[in-house]
Amino acid sequence: MAYEQILSETDGRVGIIRLNRPEKLNAWGPEMAGEMEDQIQRWNDDDDIGAFVVTGEGRAFCAGADLDRFSRRIDETPSRSEESNFSNSITDLLRISKPSVFALNGYAVGVGLTMTLPGDVRIASTDALLSIRFIKVGLMPELGSTRLLPQLVGLGHATDMCLTGRMVDADEAMRIGLVTEVVEPDQLMEAAMKKARELAANPTPAVMLVKQLLADNPSESRLDLVMEREQVRDRIARNWPEHAEALSAFNEKREPKFFDK
Repeated sequence: MAYEQILSETDGRVGIIRLNRPEKLNAWGPEMAGEMEDQIQRWNDDDDIGAFVVTGEGRAFCAGADLDRFSRRIDETPSRSEESNFSNSITDLLRISKPSVFALNGYAVGVGLTMTLPGDVRIASTDALLSIRFIKVGLMPELGSTRLLPQLVGLGHATDMCLTGRMVDADEAMRIGLVTEVVEPDQLMEAAMKKARELAANPTPAVMLVKQLLADNPSESRLDLVMEREQVRDRIARNWPEHAEALSAFNEKREPKFFDK
């Protein structure tokens, strides 16, 4: 399908989305959000795709929301449902999607950072600059970031980032746990693809159950419920052909074959 604000392609079992408004530093808006959500949904329904990478064209991943849209909003009164759908859908989708790897090149600011938080892996280039910058324009962090960011970096670092709106460089992002790897700019996509292929090589049904546990259990106060959810899903996975194939491969001293290709 042809899109106007993203580029998409596949490489084996990995999908690739490139935010494609480089002249605007990939400024985010409803059109880009809708295209990205549509492509992710298509890959979720495609058994041949096991993970996907999101990156940005040009010198930025995403420098935030399109300020032209913000300016128009001052003079307009958008419906609450429009604002709610735009704010929530990408977070909900990423939490139930196949594994996602965000390759952060250059600026990842405002929504350019918060949209990555419900994703699974973030890798930054050495020239990346990250900021949850909403306070600088008198707005609130969104996309669930006031929970997701503290879960990743701790409340202290999250509070500092949210209340100052300052830029965090790649080394600091790695140190506080906001990203898991930092590489040179010319190695970013190679590192992101390597990680995505690693994720896509695992049995997708089991991966989706693990993602479900990781979405629900960190905020669950009752450990007995955490363990119950794990046990229920483990009993399900034991009956799947992927588990049987893994056992056969182990006994036959070979790599398991979870996919046709």
